[in-house]
Amino acid sequence: MYSGQDWETVVIRKPKPKAPKPGSADAIAQAKKEGAPIETHKKYGAGANKHSVGGTPAKKLDDETDIVELKKMSGAAADAIKRKRAELKMTQKEFAVKINERESIVHDYERGEAIPSQAILIKMERVLGVKLRGKDIGTPIEKRGGEKEKS
Repeated sequence: MYSGQDWETVVIRKPKPKAPKPGSADAIAQAKKEGAPIETHKKYGAGANKHSVGGTPAKKLDDETDIVELKKMSGAAADAIKRKRAELKMTQKEFAVKINERESIVHDYERGEAIPSQAILIKMERVLGVKLRGKDIGTPIEKRGGEKEKS
């Protein structure tokens, strides 16, 4: 009748379970059941995209009992930002878009109330073409060829 069929028994077995990877939740649970010693390490900031922005380190602030005043923008830098942005006839919003920051950041820097970030100051210097850090704040930045940028 069914000449093309194979009637032999086929045994299908599940693969043997592999040992869990060290450090995985299964491995820790198994070690707890067996009473084996477990060593753990706390990784601070692991998996987080955070880094120190500068200024006073957080540990130093934690250790201090006194109230620490954080460094604010200099009045000269704030005035230079306002003056040069006005010369370029840019609104705070337009300037914020050019440096890829929020308008409130530009507002805080112009009022001199921001805690200065070197990265933001560099972006502002590039767009405005004036120095905002170090000595000679408000002077035009020289291009690499030695000539000054157009004002």
